[in-house]
Amino acid sequence: MSVVAPPRIRGADAVRLFLCGDVMIGRGVDQILPSPCPPKLYEEYVSSAEEYVRLAETASGPIQRPVDFSYIWGDALDAFLAQAPDARIVNLETSVTRSETAEHKAINYRISPQNAACLRAAAIDCCALANNHVLDWGRSGLVETLDTLARLGVASAGAGRTIDDAQRPAILDVPAKARIVVLSLALPDSGTPVDWAATRVSPGVNLLPDLSSESAARACDLARSAARPGDILVVSIHWGPNWGYDVSSAQRQFAHRLIDEGGASILHGHSSHHPKGFEVYRNRLILYGCGDFLNDYEGISGYESFRGDLSLMYFADIDAASGELLRLRLIPMHLRRLRLERASSADAEWLAHTLDRECAPLGVRVHREPDGALAASWRSE
Repeated sequence: MSVVAPPRIRGADAVRLFLCGDVMIGRGVDQILPSPCPPKLYEEYVSSAEEYVRLAETASGPIQRPVDFSYIWGDALDAFLAQAPDARIVNLETSVTRSETAEHKAINYRISPQNAACLRAAAIDCCALANNHVLDWGRSGLVETLDTLARLGVASAGAGRTIDDAQRPAILDVPAKARIVVLSLALPDSGTPVDWAATRVSPGVNLLPDLSSESAARACDLARSAARPGDILVVSIHWGPNWGYDVSSAQRQFAHRLIDEGGASILHGHSSHHPKGFEVYRNRLILYGCGDFLNDYEGISGYESFRGDLSLMYFADIDAASGELLRLRLIPMHLRRLRLERASSADAEWLAHTLDRECAPLGVRVHREPDGALAASWRSE
């Protein structure tokens, strides 16, 4: 085994994927877009989504409303142009609905179906939906979410009108290269209510009860059923708490088994509000927690040491024939005025240091490149 530097130039036989963590475009973000939902909320301390806009403006300055659909993506749009990914996959952690049937929970996210056009502004190809906010406005809200994404031409996985629908993967074709298959799962430790599980007669999410051997076997069965030989299989999984860098042995064992027995090319983990360490196992990428990508937390105090205002764009080059990781490049971003800006040199350096510290025990090193992007190296197997 030797430490290798992944190639700098993508060959014709490589597929470049964009991945990120939680895209939370409800609540305050919805309010600044052209056609917001009514702002009424049912939270303990906040009764209007407008308050989240006010907090962001107090922290960073005024936001001229309404903004256009591209506004929230900010400098990420330039990064998309520069990196030219073959597919863009996100965890959409909000309901897309005007439903007024709020679930009885601490926080309820929704964006109006009209404002969901912002997903097309960033050319998002696929939304993982197995998470703890997609049913915030009831099962009717979930059905409207599914219908809206279909109308927009955005593929989805992880939620459906029945359990069969929720377990059905999304298929993305990259002409002359490969098929990308996206399977989406959620776990209760992410805050996903157990009664949100889809059934044969009820809409819901693709929920596993735990990280037990039995659950891993079930996930591997789903993975094997989802993909065929030659596919690039992305298993997108919402798991674990919002804060903290710990990667449990149970998570690692589960991820390794999905690669060993399920044939996964990438484990796309999310739920943490900040980026966590990642691993390259058998030359397959395991992202244990991508961190939030877009949210309306600006101006809210608490957990500042984790720098939740910083986010990452993950660009992974995958060998189309083997499914192995060839190169991983990360673009640091900063959330300000409810939009993504390129992170400062100091912030990019902080992310590089933090990720290198957390990835080193997992066999990966992270360093900052001259252009401010982060790059990873790992032991080939």
